[in-house]
Amino acid sequence: MGHIRLGTLPATRKWREVVGLVSGGAPPDSIAGASASAAESSFRHARDDPALRHSFWLLTQLPLAARSPDFLESLDALGLRIDRDPSLLEIVGALTEAIDRQTEIAGGRTDLGEMAQLAAADSLAAVVGERLPSLFGPVAEDVRLELGKFAARDQFAVLARDFFARLTQRHLDYFLSRELSNHTGPGKRIASAEAHAEFNASLAQYCREASRIVEAFAGGWFSKTTFEGGITPEKAGAFVFVALRKISSELQKRSAGDG
Repeated sequence: MGHIRLGTLPATRKWREVVGLVSGGAPPDSIAGASASAAESSFRHARDDPALRHSFWLLTQLPLAARSPDFLESLDALGLRIDRDPSLLEIVGALTEAIDRQTEIAGGRTDLGEMAQLAAADSLAAVVGERLPSLFGPVAEDVRLELGKFAARDQFAVLARDFFARLTQRHLDYFLSRELSNHTGPGKRIASAEAHAEFNASLAQYCREASRIVEAFAGGWFSKTTFEGGITPEKAGAFVFVALRKISSELQKRSAGDG
């Protein structure tokens, strides 16, 4: 993804305000809120981005596949090409390849779609992986059982929150990294590598806190929509659009001291 970190910020009033906050030494929460406001326009077509929509849709379907009588057959129906009982890493790899294929069919990828693909892979590996037994390593049945638990309302909400927190962080960093490089170095806003790491950690934390709003309604949406005919890619895309809009609004409220 190195190519998407080149260039300068868009020359709009809101992004000029972000530049002013960065150069003026504003705290990360203020910068995150202002960046979320400035970047809102790039979320307007989120529901129609094929990779973004497909990434989240697969996250809604994998736990259901893990609960099906034939896990491998269900994975194949989702476009995950796996010919034996899979490890978690094999599922993550197959998910990435499935999103690649769908994106090619749909006519190309966007930077936002690429960020969504990475966020989905990272969330699946992290959220499911932390629950697997570490002693002697998990077997395929452990992976299936743990993945299937995320078909429960409250557990899917956890997975959804993690995905949107990672996606939001990547999205803001996509823009901010262009400007932060101008303020990194001795005597500047971010004086050292340690300071840069601290800034990134703070940004990640604010995104994770703001994504709590998604966790509050994702589980109910997942259960209701699954029961009422199932979650289609189109329904997943509509949910993504609403979720990103809510997170952006939450970041802006928090930066203003209302959260």
